[in-house]
Amino acid sequence: MRKKITVVGAGHVGATIALMGAQKELGDFVLIDVAEGMPQGKALDLMEATPVLGIDVAVTGSNDYAAMAGSDVVVITAGIARKPGMSRDDLLKTNLQIIKSVCEQVVIQAPDAVVIVVTNPLDAMVYAAQKVTGFPPERVIGMAGILDTARMRYFIAEAVGASVKDVDAVVLGGHGDQMVPVMSSSTVGGVPVAEMMSAETIEQIVDRTRHGGAEIVALLKTGSAYYAPAASTVDMVEAVVRDQNRILPCAAFLKGEFGIDGIYMGVPVQLGRSGAVRVREIPLNEGDQKALSDSEAHVRALIANIDAMGVL
Repeated sequence: MRKKITVVGAGHVGATIALMGAQKELGDFVLIDVAEGMPQGKALDLMEATPVLGIDVAVTGSNDYAAMAGSDVVVITAGIARKPGMSRDDLLKTNLQIIKSVCEQVVIQAPDAVVIVVTNPLDAMVYAAQKVTGFPPERVIGMAGILDTARMRYFIAEAVGASVKDVDAVVLGGHGDQMVPVMSSSTVGGVPVAEMMSAETIEQIVDRTRHGGAEIVALLKTGSAYYAPAASTVDMVEAVVRDQNRILPCAAFLKGEFGIDGIYMGVPVQLGRSGAVRVREIPLNEGDQKALSDSEAHVRALIANIDAMGVL
């Protein structure tokens, strides 16, 4: 039997997740959105592409959460997107209400699903999703680190004129301006990046990585990134539905790893059928550890704001 993957939010990110996931034949996809006709129309469009793409999956669209029933994975992209000049944190109150209403339906319709949150501000929304669902923390995870790392890998490859396939890197911490690109662990073909570029170039890449999403928002003016976020999410979905046990940077619940306890943050996570199988720690230098502590403080402040609202 094919896996069932529901994507809540049929906008650019959600629809692109369904397209990329269908192309990999990860399972049957359901698009759910409050906009009448939109998920149905996008699903039909995708199904009409299947003969051309040579793929054999089903994609359906609905405005009814009942269509989610029995899903193996639920991806939540629903929420308002950033506009130029906005930070991810500016989305907190509105998107919190959306996450709450969606997760209440997940509990009813897909109580055994692994939940992948894409909505910003990411780390705070994953926290909210786990609190609303009451699911074990390993079954509620957030997409951010893969995206941030992909951006950094591209920037490094561009700077040294190498293939992105040969760049290894990782970004830790909260999905915001306080994220931690770990340049001390970044290599190109096994060669440390510090041996391939100047300290000034490294700092430029770190800064561009931290503001990678804002750079795209400023260019688009009426929306935010969706190709790279969708591709990053599909990486996570594939690791779960195919039980790959891949180690990917994701927002996971920490229980003392990296010296952090009781919150969600971006760290290397082993992903399999049950979700976050295990957090994998990596060595950090003093500067990276300090940056991670600063990022932790920011995430805790967002969570304090959520708790103070009394919405959950």
